Amino acid sequence: MAETKTYREALREAMVHEMDRDESVILMGEDIGVYGGTHLITDGLYDKYGPRRVIDTPISENGFTGAAVGMAMMGMRPIVEMMTWNFSFLAADQIIQNAAKVRYFSGGQVKVPLVIRGPNGGGVQLSAQHTHSLESFYGHFPGLKVVAPVTPNDAKGMMLTAIRDDNCVIFLEAGALYGTKGEVEEGDNAVPFGKARIAREGSDVTLIAYGRQVNLCLRAAETLEEEDGVDAEVIDLRSLRPFDEDAIVESVKKTHRAVAVEEQWRWFGVASEVAAIIQEKAFDYLDAPVERVSGAETPAPYARNLELLAFPSEKAVANAARRALYMEEK
Repeated sequence: MAETKTYREALREAMVHEMDRDESVILMGEDIGVYGGTHLITDGLYDKYGPRRVIDTPISENGFTGAAVGMAMMGMRPIVEMMTWNFSFLAADQIIQNAAKVRYFSGGQVKVPLVIRGPNGGGVQLSAQHTHSLESFYGHFPGLKVVAPVTPNDAKGMMLTAIRDDNCVIFLEAGALYGTKGEVEEGDNAVPFGKARIAREGSDVTLIAYGRQVNLCLRAAETLEEEDGVDAEVIDLRSLRPFDEDAIVESVKKTHRAVAVEEQWRWFGVASEVAAIIQEKAFDYLDAPVERVSGAETPAPYARNLELLAFPSEKAVANAARRALYMEEK
């Protein structure tokens, strides 16, 4: 059975599911308690679980993230909310130096079952210090797991998996998706990490994305079909570390052409990694160079018209696919 819910409601449902099941699961963050969270993800949970399990913190990212690392080491399962992932730079030392490394340092004797979640990326006019996408930054560090679900069903299923994981999980939610709706499976629909989702099957070109760019690729695929008769396949990576290399390689073996799409800056980005994997493992199957579509190399602007120019567009993705197919751009 499934029910239509928003991305926001799906995240909350997953946390409630695990808090009911396991008393070691607690929430921490700024304004997540009485106020219900800046983005209302934790709305109502303070009343349900009380101040000992839904903890309002001071504006001190490094402090409360460090406290959460310590609590995780002692057997709790904290879920920390970053009001925006851009603020996580203040807690980078705790995340990178401790959460990611303690298990390695201790030879596996000490685990850090910690989820750090919050809005990542742009699309809602919050300008440069609240907007940027940090998947490559955190995906670079061994010891961290990094996921970016796009559908409400995956938001719930991957949050269940994240809370149960014994490692620190960086849970990247696209803020622009919080109000989007989709079918969400009832009960325990845990989605395993490291498995990509074929969002649309096709045979002519593979569009590879994650987060809200998946929806952009789906719209571009419809445009390509309507205007050019092109049958595009869309892969939703959804898990960036671990990463489903096999799904990409198998799709490219079928379509022989690929476009990697990301919202973040192009330099040292996820799309570069996707292109490198295709080069290493599917080069003989390619009929054209791998195309990349990325965000503009600039801090995110506030003005709506400029913000739209700074991020990938449906047209940019469709034209990248046309270049891969040696067709004329439109």
